[in-house]
Amino acid sequence: MKIKNITTHLLKEWRTMLFVVVETDDGTIGVGESGLTSREYAVAGMIDHLKTLLIGENAFDIEHHWQTMWRAGFHPAGQVLSSAIAAIDIALWDIKGKALGAPVYELLGGRARQKVLSYCHLRGATPEETLASAKEHVAMGWKALRWEPSYGEDMIMRGRWSVDKAIEEFRLLRSELGPEIELAFDAHTKFTPAEAAYFCNAIADQRPMFVEDPLRSEYTDAYRSLRGKTAVPLAAGEQFASKWQFVQMLQDNLMDYCRVDLCIAGGITEGRKIAAMCEAHMVDLAVHNPIGPVSTAACLHLNMASPNVLVQELPKRPGECLDDVIATDQTWEDGWLTCSGKPGLGVEVDIEALTKYPFEPEHLPMLRREDGSYANW
Repeated sequence: MKIKNITTHLLKEWRTMLFVVVETDDGTIGVGESGLTSREYAVAGMIDHLKTLLIGENAFDIEHHWQTMWRAGFHPAGQVLSSAIAAIDIALWDIKGKALGAPVYELLGGRARQKVLSYCHLRGATPEETLASAKEHVAMGWKALRWEPSYGEDMIMRGRWSVDKAIEEFRLLRSELGPEIELAFDAHTKFTPAEAAYFCNAIADQRPMFVEDPLRSEYTDAYRSLRGKTAVPLAAGEQFASKWQFVQMLQDNLMDYCRVDLCIAGGITEGRKIAAMCEAHMVDLAVHNPIGPVSTAACLHLNMASPNVLVQELPKRPGECLDDVIATDQTWEDGWLTCSGKPGLGVEVDIEALTKYPFEPEHLPMLRREDGSYANW
């Protein structure tokens, strides 16, 4: 079975997305997804370059193709290259599962669990609005909730105000929802080290599931200082491009949960290695899955086959994203995500119909501090 063609499809629904379709000479189709939102043109260009390495090659040689794509340019990959590799890699796993008549989780060793806990995204301009959003989602069956720091319509990130609001929200949600609902806060790399320590210590008695990305990821050693100031569980890794970027944080016990993004960090091939590294360091997966249904499928299959899993991010339940052009075998009930075990990723795409969602390039929100300096989104 040879790789015949690789095509890239950019589109916009609730956010911008990039899908890759890999076709083999016997007509088998595999679908992958890239996760580098707002940098789709760069990833698409990299995919066009990479496909010249793969056309005519055996579609089953996934590890060899991963090594070739990563290393053929001599320079180690960054997020653009790793995201392009991820989309192709996921599609190749989809092809292999379909060709062998097995779900991808069987190719990864078989099921370690029957279902995966998922968490949703909350919104609220005030603590009361965040609580209302939380109660609405709990009524739907969600058992784990996530939200992030607020900023105003003026796109200004007011650091201490945002931290104090988040603390108030944490206390309000815990008191109103009780101990059974899991609460996770995604700082989204917005906090300064001082703000992160202040926030973590203020909510420590509210039993957070974890605090995610309290600090920027460029200098992971900053987590060493924060770790010494708080016992709150920390989650990190969604911006990392490879297993090598996880090494220090795992070896030095700087995070409790791994936020690997399969659509950025090299796909399923790299993701299963990161999962194994995490298992060796007694760190559970809390995979980053903020975009489309192919990403959801890839994360679900890795989680189904991995022994060390806490939760999967799920901003859109099955059928809530591109449901008229992408069908999956996923089901969601009372906060739990699973799949029926169709071959490959269990995803079927109407490729021609993707044009119903024309691509509109956009930048992610760009925030400022009150003094006009740049703030992470």
